[in-house]
Amino acid sequence: MKITVVGRKVNLRDNFKGLVEKKLSKFDRIFDEDAEATVTVTVERNRQTVEITIKQRGLIYRAEETAPEMNDALDGVVAALGRQIRRNKTRLEKSKKVQPNFDLADTYFEEPDEEINVVKTKSFFVEVMTPEEAILQMNLLNHQFFLFREDEDGEINVVYRRRDGNYGLLKPQNK
Repeated sequence: MKITVVGRKVNLRDNFKGLVEKKLSKFDRIFDEDAEATVTVTVERNRQTVEITIKQRGLIYRAEETAPEMNDALDGVVAALGRQIRRNKTRLEKSKKVQPNFDLADTYFEEPDEEINVVKTKSFFVEVMTPEEAILQMNLLNHQFFLFREDEDGEINVVYRRRDGNYGLLKPQNK
């Protein structure tokens, strides 16, 4: 796995980069060598956020953790990634074409299997509006996200409320 470590508002020491590589090395048996991991560390006041994104053949695993100490945030984000990989082990095995007797659960994680159940389907008309109007509508409905059609390009976009209280915008990317 190729690992890229990026620091935002912080200069990262080599020993932290080495710790990142050591922690992510436990996923080497799961991901191919062509997998790409990006580790982003952001320091703001007395909180340190570590975000890890692993991409391999169209699969994306992403986790983020904030803690007062950078190493604690790293431990938390690696554990969260482990849980995601455990939940999605079948998809990952098909992607990597791992032998059926190789069980990721026995090797790394001890979390019960979770079934994915779609319990509700909802259809609605997608309004044309600006992202700002979509955020206002989302807040009026007290939702965490809102789907809308961008007034500039006509593409379907999503605005969402982030954990830090700010907002995010998801835009489709054409290949």
